[in-house]
Amino acid sequence: MNKKTFKAEISNCILLKGGRLVDPQTGLNEKADLLIENGTIVKIGKVDEKGVEGRVVDCKGKIIAPGFIDMHVHLREPGEEHKETIESGCNAAMNGGFTGVAPMPNTSPVIDHYNHVTFINKRSEGLLVDVYPIGAITKGQKGEELAEMGEMKEAGAVGFSDDGHPVASGQVMRHAIEYGNMLDVAIINHCEDMSITGEGVMNESFSSTETGFRGISSVSESAMVARDILLAEFSRCPVHIAHVSTKEAVRLIRDAKSRDVKVTAETCPHYLTMTDKAVKTFNTNTKMKPPLRTEEDRLALVEAVADGTIDAIVTDHAPHHADDKDNDYHSAAFGVIGLETAVGVILDRLVHGGHLKLEAMIQCFAVAPRKIFRLPEVKITEGETANITILDMDKKWTVKGADFASLSFNTPFEGWELKGAPAGVVNKGMLYLND
Repeated sequence: MNKKTFKAEISNCILLKGGRLVDPQTGLNEKADLLIENGTIVKIGKVDEKGVEGRVVDCKGKIIAPGFIDMHVHLREPGEEHKETIESGCNAAMNGGFTGVAPMPNTSPVIDHYNHVTFINKRSEGLLVDVYPIGAITKGQKGEELAEMGEMKEAGAVGFSDDGHPVASGQVMRHAIEYGNMLDVAIINHCEDMSITGEGVMNESFSSTETGFRGISSVSESAMVARDILLAEFSRCPVHIAHVSTKEAVRLIRDAKSRDVKVTAETCPHYLTMTDKAVKTFNTNTKMKPPLRTEEDRLALVEAVADGTIDAIVTDHAPHHADDKDNDYHSAAFGVIGLETAVGVILDRLVHGGHLKLEAMIQCFAVAPRKIFRLPEVKITEGETANITILDMDKKWTVKGADFASLSFNTPFEGWELKGAPAGVVNKGMLYLND
């Protein structure tokens, strides 16, 4: 059940009036009008709206930033369109303040072929949100044989991952990052040693003892992070670590970066703001992989985002039908959605909370993901393509899954009261305002 229609409007002329322009790439931080014509920024400065034949948007008190991109989402199409489609996922993205998304390949069939990447591109035509397909590292995500990465790159894949399934074989992973380096694409690993994870459903901790749930040791993540860092160091090829959740992984990544190992990393809003104590509510929307960890882990992640050890913030948006979550905790599906809450949660808990500067947040959402994917920079400069995220720093709102554009409702933030929200986005000559 979708709740309402979420549509962007096409306009040859858009004036963003009276906002504060913030771009950490250029050092821009000033109040100014921004005039867009035919999808291009033509003027930054004072613009008389009386002479504008187009859409005028009052941005007084709002932040105008380079367009945010979520470099880790699951859009479920093809194969599970009852959970999410490319169109509904992109609607959720623009409603959440994103102008770009990178969908993971664990669909049905797996995105492991030129034609599959082409399908994703076709399905995203005409949408405001840019869709950057990620192909599978191995055929069928079975971890045995490398997929045709070169052909998928030609079709438009910007990176490769078996996300949802860790690449267990060190030899296969080594070949993947070496081949990815030759193709100049990102190789992303879901770092989890399944022999350690076993049948666990939450973090192994005092909380798992209290609930009686089977635990997942933090070593299941950090052991494979260590392996991939060593492979990157040995091969001198880059690797990207997905959804970091542990303090040990942070320590390994920070140490590797200090030695100029080519490693980048991401984490998610739920790991930055929640702990495994939330599982004691028995709410299955607290069940995800990797699981929510301890307060020590959370604080280490916040510090790592603030100091740049972790490069990007992603949602790992994982839609599920209600039947997959309305179950006992052990049987419920792993995963939560996040496209429509990420900006608000980070603004409220980290930026307003004094843990993260606004410029650092923009770096994590807008700058770092494009750098990791080797995509063109998006800057707020005259003559550049207008790819914009508008933030309302002071808007107070309550998270309600029923109001989402996503086809799914499985948010761990239901009922949270937040300060700060996405106000709108501009991309491809289109405008969407979050009202």
